[in-house]
Amino acid sequence: MPAAPPSDFPAAPERGGPPPEILAAFEAAKGFMPVDEGLALYAAAVEAGRLGLPLLEIGTYCGRSTLLLADAARRAGVTALTVDHHRGSEEQQPGWQYHDPETVDPEVGLMDTLPAFRRTLHRAGLEEHVVALVGRSPQIAALWNSPLGLVFIDGGHTDEHAGADYAGWAPHVAVGGLLVIHDVFPDPVDEFTGQAPYRVYLRALESGEFTEVSVTGSLRVLRRTEAGGSAHR
Repeated sequence: MPAAPPSDFPAAPERGGPPPEILAAFEAAKGFMPVDEGLALYAAAVEAGRLGLPLLEIGTYCGRSTLLLADAARRAGVTALTVDHHRGSEEQQPGWQYHDPETVDPEVGLMDTLPAFRRTLHRAGLEEHVVALVGRSPQIAALWNSPLGLVFIDGGHTDEHAGADYAGWAPHVAVGGLLVIHDVFPDPVDEFTGQAPYRVYLRALESGEFTEVSVTGSLRVLRRTEAGGSAHR
């Protein structure tokens, strides 16, 4: 008979999706990703996990999508990495549409989503499967020199920030690995929320180094191909 799975493994997910308790934790966590996009992200993370390389996310917020990467990483026996300075992106600041006053640290008067993120992971029992890299994405990317099975870009929505996330992290996607971009909105009416990720998406396709795998809502999944030669091999 096959060996029993480790005791901390949840029941096998149905039809390839996350286990019910992980999906419930995802839906309960603070964040903005809808369920259909979350399921697409989970499927991409499960596939990328088969490469045996870490799965990395840029833009943690309170850990909603991190839960999905963490469970996929747990199943693959790899680590999920998540990058964020935890002071909130542009549209999450006071006075903007996506600001949540509960995320403000009253002592310093600034957003701090790190405590909420840690609570999210703890409640789901996934803390040991995630390494949180707290800092600005370009600074951390400049220190990084290892291949990644998946890079999920979901950070700042300006050209400066989204472009830097792509430039800093896309070269580390291993051949056969996946680049996932969130909040891709081609309509110019979405200039503030989705045009910068859309331009990053176009940049990836035009590079000749990535091919599109799937589209779910505003989520794009691209695969690193042999073309370009800048990825780790």
